[in-house]
Amino acid sequence: MPIHMASRANYTNAMNTNLMTSRKIKICGLSNEPTLRAALDAGADYIGLVFYPPSPRHVELDTARQLADLARGRAKIVALFVDPDDDLLRAVISAVKPDLLQLHGNETPQRVAQISRDFQAPVMKAIKVRTAADASAAKDYAASGALVLFDAKAEVEPDQARKTEAGAAGTTSTIGTLPGGNGVAFDWSALNEVKSQVAFMLSGGLNPDNIALAIAATGAGAVDVSSGVESAPGVKDSALITKFIHAAKTASGSFSEADAPLAKRFDPP
Repeated sequence: MPIHMASRANYTNAMNTNLMTSRKIKICGLSNEPTLRAALDAGADYIGLVFYPPSPRHVELDTARQLADLARGRAKIVALFVDPDDDLLRAVISAVKPDLLQLHGNETPQRVAQISRDFQAPVMKAIKVRTAADASAAKDYAASGALVLFDAKAEVEPDQARKTEAGAAGTTSTIGTLPGGNGVAFDWSALNEVKSQVAFMLSGGLNPDNIALAIAATGAGAVDVSSGVESAPGVKDSALITKFIHAAKTASGSFSEADAPLAKRFDPP
């Protein structure tokens, strides 16, 4: 089912002259009704549903459909994938009807453009950042029509190593190997050159205690959190969600008036 959305231009046509009042908040990796309601009640603008089985935040289609129905009309629904095939995309779009597709794998600019075109959907591509050179890749994806999410590069990339560490009670974890949600921040100065050239959302190790500093350093008009509002991997904490959203909504950006005309805002339809 096609996703009927406003054009991408509606996301990026407003200049970032009032970040504090317009800042957008995404709570990613929600998997149950109580924490979803906490995010909505606190004023989340986007809620993220993860469709990636290795993640502790993965949700099955039936659960995702129920959560999306609860959120619809109160927040935009984001479906997160990692190198998805068309069958998975088709199944999720049919069941969940997301407003935005987030690609968090090794998708090329060409694949991102193809997905957006074939499924008539806006796409946000995660750029994994450790250095300024990593961040500069965002320009290639923006040129292909994608919005950008800057996230921290994992300590060990999933496609390079599938090592697991023994967990409690015989369980295993993929700490440091997931494409996102590892609770690791990156050096925000890596965005200095590119941040005025693309519409972006900031992610990577954000939490209620550092979000104001992250916004001051980057001037981000949109921010995304997952592990930073959890009590354990995949276990969202309603109090932390509320605290994060309040801190993010009231934080001040750092762009000067001279910078503002170049700082494109991530702005939903």
